[in-house]
Amino acid sequence: MYQALSVSELTSYLRELLEAHPVLGDLWVQGEISEFKRHAASGHCYFSIKDSEALLRGVMWRTAAARLSMLPRPGDLVLVHGYVSIYPQRGDLQLYADTLLPAGVGMLYARFEELKARLEAEGLFREARKRPLPALPRRIGIVTGAQSAALHDMLNVLARRFPLVEVLVAPCLVQGEQAPLSIVEALTRLYASDVDLIILARGGGAIEDLWSFNDEAVARAVYASPVPVITGVGHETDTTIVDLVADLRAPTPSAAAELAVPELAELRATIAASRARLEATVGALLALRRAQVADAASIVERHAPLRRLARDRQQVDELARRLERSATTAVQLRDVALAGLNGRLQALSPQATLARGYAVVRRTDTGRVLTAPAQAAPATPLTITLRDGELYAEVVVPPEENQQ
Repeated sequence: MYQALSVSELTSYLRELLEAHPVLGDLWVQGEISEFKRHAASGHCYFSIKDSEALLRGVMWRTAAARLSMLPRPGDLVLVHGYVSIYPQRGDLQLYADTLLPAGVGMLYARFEELKARLEAEGLFREARKRPLPALPRRIGIVTGAQSAALHDMLNVLARRFPLVEVLVAPCLVQGEQAPLSIVEALTRLYASDVDLIILARGGGAIEDLWSFNDEAVARAVYASPVPVITGVGHETDTTIVDLVADLRAPTPSAAAELAVPELAELRATIAASRARLEATVGALLALRRAQVADAASIVERHAPLRRLARDRQQVDELARRLERSATTAVQLRDVALAGLNGRLQALSPQATLARGYAVVRRTDTGRVLTAPAQAAPATPLTITLRDGELYAEVVVPPEENQQ
């Protein structure tokens, strides 16, 4: 006997079956909107889609509804992408939508818009993550069809503009069912090589021919590139998902090659102009430094020890001359004074006195100068010094004393 299931168990079981189904878990539904309401507080949208024989309820959460350019109205024919599940509270079959487009755009465009909205929500298109291209790439990797006109054009442009760059080609399929995997494999091979930049390109074609570049796996492979990626897919009016992910989009493959490298002639002209500016700047700087050195040398020379020594020597010579003049003058003054003193001394000297007729009388035995007669007794020997010589005498008794 089978065990009875509760209502909640049954609805949970049905929900798991529906959400795990490979078709019902990711599908597009086309139909006519019968009603559409947007909840004012939550922002979620609730709608019904029908055809001539059936009606299906649906819901679009606020984050997905925010991407709608305009809200559909009852009677609009639309394409809705999402998955089918059970709403357990009522047991209703319900379509959970993430993309809603007018049915007139076609399925390819609808898929494009759905993938674009999803990857944009993940941040794969953010401008802040896009990297600048290297100014002088050494090696460029190219992912495109082998022997294609696009490859030939890109190689010609690179050789003309910047022949110094090395090119590494990773050929791949660019259309068909196997093309997305082939493109991813070619990109992966380049990621393991030493390239500075990658160009992902193919020539123009119908939207179906370019659809490989709207593949999610290819977009994520471009996003994972360790070096900047330039895309040049189709013509200028064509825009693919990889164009939005890449670091830079070029309108054509040839334009991608133009953007990848600088023009060698322009680079040479830039280098020449930079060199001229550098030489002028260095020349002006050298002239300024030479003038500064000359000024410093002049200052050093003015304050150099040898020059100061020369000035000091000159001062010494001047002082020596002044000292010599002073000494000569002093000697002359001293000579005059000495001559005056000598004259005075000569006038007062005993010789001068003797020259005037005077004499000096000394006792011969003691050498004592006699100034009074009482200092010499009779018979005392005397020495009498005259101007021109000496006389010797003896004291005698005066005649008066003999008479007594």
